[in-house]
Amino acid sequence: MDISVVIPTYNEEENIPLLYNRLKSTVSDLGLSHEFIFVNDGSRDRSMQQVRQLSTQDPAVKFVDFSRNFGHQIAVTAGLDHSSGDSVVIIDADLQDPPEVIADLYKKMKEGYEVVYAKRASREGESWLKKWTAKSFYRILGKLTNIKIPVDTGDFRIVDRRVVELLKEMPEQNKYLRGQIAWMGFNQTFISYDRKERYAGETGYNYRKMFRFAIDGVTAFSDIPLKIVSYFGLIVSGFAFVVMIFALYARFILKDYEPGWTSLILSVLFIGGVQMIAIGIIGEYLSRINTNIRNRPLYIVRDSNLTKTE
Repeated sequence: MDISVVIPTYNEEENIPLLYNRLKSTVSDLGLSHEFIFVNDGSRDRSMQQVRQLSTQDPAVKFVDFSRNFGHQIAVTAGLDHSSGDSVVIIDADLQDPPEVIADLYKKMKEGYEVVYAKRASREGESWLKKWTAKSFYRILGKLTNIKIPVDTGDFRIVDRRVVELLKEMPEQNKYLRGQIAWMGFNQTFISYDRKERYAGETGYNYRKMFRFAIDGVTAFSDIPLKIVSYFGLIVSGFAFVVMIFALYARFILKDYEPGWTSLILSVLFIGGVQMIAIGIIGEYLSRINTNIRNRPLYIVRDSNLTKTE
């Protein structure tokens, strides 16, 4: 198998027929043996019926049907687990990432790269707030981590089989694939493309999911938040010491003080706030440790027309 195309799918029934036609045309023009792996991530529409129908018409269409919604990164992971191609492409089903770009990704990889990711030169149909938050997050993440995670990119990319096999050896539950791939190293490069507006349907990535995804990225590749907690502790200790000295000075030297609780309550509130922030940050890391210790499967497959590759 020359190439596998992994397509995480969530409520994309209107996009699947056109996506399939464009994918088929692109890989056929390249003359590649191929498979299209649709991972149905608990869709509530007719996405799965569309994929099943395509699989009866074209044996290259494979599917993995989840028992429920497990999330985008887990869906991509399942597709990688079941892929068999020498090269594997990750692309969403919403047609914002043009399937025709796969030809450029594949040709670039053949120049001697293990990873070629698609970098967005422009992003149509997205609000300024979403663009700004995405831009800010990736630049902040770059400052927090000691690995270079490409900015202005998503999961749309092509990777070598060796990269896929290494990803299978990373069993953490809170997946952040683009960070994991960047962490591996190897020869990586990019091509630029213009990201289109969603063809049909609504995005499944709301701001709440984006925030959780950002937390996964930070906690998976940086321990700086824990260090910040330590710095906060030093600052609060210094502040409390200054307040204590001032209170003693006012009481015994100046003899000018108001009996009461103002300074005390301010100190308690400030220290309590910092402690709650610290406990929250530590809790995020402990939660991830607890999740991985449970050793539950990443996903549950309801039905599939292929077997998981080992």
